[in-house]
Amino acid sequence: MATMKFSRQREAIKEYLSNTKEHPTADTVYMNIRKTYPNISLGTVYRNLNLLVDQGEVIKLNGIDGSDHFDGQVKPHYHFVCNGCNRIYDLEMESIEHIDSIANKNFPGKVEGHMAYFYGTCQECLE
Repeated sequence: MATMKFSRQREAIKEYLSNTKEHPTADTVYMNIRKTYPNISLGTVYRNLNLLVDQGEVIKLNGIDGSDHFDGQVKPHYHFVCNGCNRIYDLEMESIEHIDSIANKNFPGKVEGHMAYFYGTCQECLE
């Protein structure tokens, strides 16, 4: 495998994602990275986000509101999506990794992982 060339812009994107609890879209990442790199293009942001996803350094959350969202926290965790405001929150809870073995019991292939979204109303929308 070829070594990838260092990119300050890619590192800035990774840094931004690792320092936010939000789960921004590519457009939001672009607007924030432009503050430091005003000449960066949206295409460059998209390419770098997809590269970081492919390398396992960023998680892509899709199928939530029609837009891809990105998460810099790559350790296994779950997400809560608010039905009111569509915000995505990290959900602190015990692991449910055992559902992989439950799924494997009745599946002729091999389940190797899962992604679960929990839905409801966030505290801000309840108030």
